[in-house]
Amino acid sequence: MSSGTSLDTDDPAYEPSATATALPMLLDAVERWIRYDVDDDDKAELARLAQQTSSERPSTREHAVALLRDRFAGSLQFGTAGLRGAMAPGPNRMNRAVVTTAASGLGTYLTSVLGRGVAARVVVGYDARDRSSTFATDTAAVLTAAGHEVLLLPSALPTPVLAFAVRHLDADAGVMVTASHNPAQDNGYKVYLGGRVVTDAGQGAQIVPPHDARIAEAIAAAGPPSGVPRVGTGWRVLGREVVDAYVASVHDLAERAGTSTGPAERAALRVVTTSLHGVGGRVLARVLADAGFTRVMPVEEQLDPDPAFPTVRFPNPEEPGAIDMAVALAEAHADVVIANDPDADRCAVAVYDPSHGTHQGAETARSHGWRMLHGDEVGALLGREAVRRIARGEVPAPDGSGVGPVVASSVVSSRVLSSIAVRYGVGHSTTLTGFKWISRTPGLVFGYEEALGYCVDPAHVRDKDGLSTAVLVALLAAREKAAGRTLVDALDDVARENGLFVTDQLSVRFDDLDRISDTMARLRTAPPRTLAGAGVAQMLDLSDGVDGLPPTDGVVLLGAEDTRVVVRPSGTEPKVKCYLEVVEPVAPDASAIDIGRLRVAAHKKLDRIKADLRTALGL
Repeated sequence: MSSGTSLDTDDPAYEPSATATALPMLLDAVERWIRYDVDDDDKAELARLAQQTSSERPSTREHAVALLRDRFAGSLQFGTAGLRGAMAPGPNRMNRAVVTTAASGLGTYLTSVLGRGVAARVVVGYDARDRSSTFATDTAAVLTAAGHEVLLLPSALPTPVLAFAVRHLDADAGVMVTASHNPAQDNGYKVYLGGRVVTDAGQGAQIVPPHDARIAEAIAAAGPPSGVPRVGTGWRVLGREVVDAYVASVHDLAERAGTSTGPAERAALRVVTTSLHGVGGRVLARVLADAGFTRVMPVEEQLDPDPAFPTVRFPNPEEPGAIDMAVALAEAHADVVIANDPDADRCAVAVYDPSHGTHQGAETARSHGWRMLHGDEVGALLGREAVRRIARGEVPAPDGSGVGPVVASSVVSSRVLSSIAVRYGVGHSTTLTGFKWISRTPGLVFGYEEALGYCVDPAHVRDKDGLSTAVLVALLAAREKAAGRTLVDALDDVARENGLFVTDQLSVRFDDLDRISDTMARLRTAPPRTLAGAGVAQMLDLSDGVDGLPPTDGVVLLGAEDTRVVVRPSGTEPKVKCYLEVVEPVAPDASAIDIGRLRVAAHKKLDRIKADLRTALGL
């Protein structure tokens, strides 16, 4: 829903997004929302908070007013990422009323594309977060009442299974209820389009403009949630065969990739896995076992879904400490650690790297040398494999576009994949941030983004897929182990061929969203003149459109010695993110020790760049 817009133009009393500051106006908005809400528990909670605004206890009164003002400060925005926010009643939160109008708007949009009387086929999936199954059922009830064919996944399942089902079942749309790696209090609503609605290379991918704006307009015109038609039956709950078909597709991918590893090499690899209390654990175990990996040890405490995510502060593998339990288990039992985020669309990898050990203070797996590979490092390893297969003529253009085959990475990711592609004479495309852009690249064979996302089988899943990625990582690790090597040795090979590309990120979370735009404005008007002592040669404003990319909010700083910084607001969290990269030349015959020293020096340089950026951004 768009902020400040009534959901019912025929009922001037219904105005959920009023940004009321005066208490009487706020309470009027709360009363109207209660009148049209569809959930009795949410109604009761809002009524309780409204009553507490007149409490004789100042702390109770102030707390209730603050909560209500926040929940009625606007409306949750629908965009290319769908909806995402904290779960609570009110227009600025994820709840059944908001989901009901979102489903109604989606249904109206599908009808506008396909024509009246033509049923769209929509697949609906959900994860194991609180209220996810309820939101999915609400979506099915509303879309079925609107005359569409709804196929509901049989249980809480990973996002890649939903993305697979959209293409596998030739669906016109898909809805995934998930907040991915967000905190436990959040939930979200992602929309995919395919079938007869999107027929180009983006068939089965997440929405991009102008689809998002047209859906948002339909949501804004949906009317009060309580007035949206719904039915109690009529949709079809799919059987486990959709999961079996997904697993079979991953098996076929593993056989095509192969990496020259036989059953013995695969069985020899020791893998520790964690699903971080999400829905990926059981499916990950299946696809690894199906590919021949039998020595797999999950972190039992994090294996089964738990919406509270009790053992981690944030259920995001990128966050410090998130995979500590897996790394600790791996120190005595594994060659590699593979971690998925809660909806299993991301994949993190940790390995033993002797050059990374500190041996200072209390001894831990990390001090001994275990480290998580950066998303750009995994992207380089998998991308190099894909590029070499393309160069050998093993991969035809996958989508009939006549383009490619090509590999792709986003503008915030390392430039290493482009360098690899050039070396082997393979096409490479740079896209805007997000898999909604990466996955719709014509002729795509492999695409990745530094935030642990990899599209490794776009013919079946036009999105990032942490499960199929895990299998490819395991295959590569098994091949290296059979040769007496590790994934770090494979990274050294990449450096010898292309130079050493080392990346890092500076991420700042804001409570006041206005500070995000202020920070970007400050950078545009007063960019740093130097980064780590080297001059900044050029500043590119991505809002002007650069190198054929559509305009987007972001700034690129290009420094001497091939240093690069990209600064942009996050699309899903209240953050400003800075993506840093330095490049060091590497001799073709450089030893592992030499490359290890170069990595250490590069990280020190990145630390200096971070300090310069903090000053430039006023942080």
